[in-house]
Amino acid sequence: MGELPARLTQFHGSVRCQPESAGPLGLTLSGRSAQYPQQELEVAFAGAAPADLPPRLTDACIECDAPGEYRITAGGRSWRVSARSVHVHRDAGTPFYEAIPGRPAPLGRRVLFGAMLALARTRLGIALLRAARR
Repeated sequence: MGELPARLTQFHGSVRCQPESAGPLGLTLSGRSAQYPQQELEVAFAGAAPADLPPRLTDACIECDAPGEYRITAGGRSWRVSARSVHVHRDAGTPFYEAIPGRPAPLGRRVLFGAMLALARTRLGIALLRAARR
């Protein structure tokens, strides 16, 4: 019995398809991850894009059929891509900044910047700040 294709990744919603004839990457798909819908996801293939691939897909799934052979499925259709390599980029910024709480600025710095902003609101304050810079 044959092996099932290995799922590389899945998109959720609209996926932009960017074929490129010049350069090392022949096709780049970008959209949102199905696993983490707030996370941007980009998949770049180092191989030629299928000729009949539309500019947009919905809920696309990328599977690896064999080494160097990939299948893109969306909306009941599928396209095969032969590529030397595939690069999956995930934006880790949102989960990273959710996991690490922000640190408030020290009291002295907040007072200093508050005073500078209060000075910058008046003509006299602007003149004093300019004089202090010199």
